[in-house]
Amino acid sequence: MRCHRLTVIGCLALILIAWRVPIAGHGQAATTKAPAAKNWKVSRTPWGHPDLQGIWDNGTTTPLERPKDLEDREFLTDEEWAARAKEAATRAEKRPDDPLADVELAYNNEWWDRGVPLKRTSLIIDPPNGKLPPLTAEGQKRVAAREAARRQHGPADSWEDRPLQERCLVYHGVPPLPTGYNNNYQIVQTPEHVAIRYEMMAETRIIPLDGRPHVSLGIRGWLGNARGHWEGDTLVVETTNYNDKATFRFPAANETLRVIEHFTRVSDSQIDYRFTVDNPTMYTRPWTAVLPMTNVKGPIYEYACHEGNYGMANVLSGHRAQEKAKQDAVKKEK
Repeated sequence: MRCHRLTVIGCLALILIAWRVPIAGHGQAATTKAPAAKNWKVSRTPWGHPDLQGIWDNGTTTPLERPKDLEDREFLTDEEWAARAKEAATRAEKRPDDPLADVELAYNNEWWDRGVPLKRTSLIIDPPNGKLPPLTAEGQKRVAAREAARRQHGPADSWEDRPLQERCLVYHGVPPLPTGYNNNYQIVQTPEHVAIRYEMMAETRIIPLDGRPHVSLGIRGWLGNARGHWEGDTLVVETTNYNDKATFRFPAANETLRVIEHFTRVSDSQIDYRFTVDNPTMYTRPWTAVLPMTNVKGPIYEYACHEGNYGMANVLSGHRAQEKAKQDAVKKEK
């Protein structure tokens, strides 16, 4: 992003080199991937692995699930795609007349970096209908319980009621679904590790490639616990052990959530990235989505989220003021 200071991450590679361990691996086979560019050959690291290194952007306005008006179609026409691309590029130029409504669209195009829509009507490619699978009976019970618990308190009774990204804890999780900006990731490799640096919140995933098991289930992280291996030219990463307070853009039971990612470089400018969510507590079947990553010119910038985080204090004090105003109005009516 333009608004943040440059951070030095070149030392990350040096840190990784110090963590050298033997190579092995286990995991799920790669799903069908996008074809490589014609006559293109994957570049390789000095130790022979496909070279995924660089800075990549996965921004897109294509929704995770297929919209209802496109429910019977997997792809857009060229005309539909062009219209959606134009809407995505100009949306921030539309300023509503209501000054309060403008809070919902406070950033102009200098801030937004949504990317463009894919030709697909949804990121989900399996099930074929582009929708999340049905919830299990237990999944329905958990969703209902969460909604009931959410109704027991206000949206800002304390800082713990606010979203994780607003609290500067985590923004793009695993899988890293795109948002309005800062959809940038830097990949660094050594023979025994792959590191993925997120621009937003500066999270860094360190993924061992040596076949070691996942850590104890008692150890849980915002980004889970990742283990990777190579299947041909595809990097396969399995992530488990999610923190039970981590939130996603889909219903999840974190104690049984398992995400399998596939990274395949198909040209100098693109990585075919796709992931499968396997969560038998919540869903009647696993589901898979595709999300291409495009090479971009760096550098990655620092996201200094918590320096003078006046927004949190303002949000809480604003809600207290609204509550007091309602109480005063009730007293006047009496």
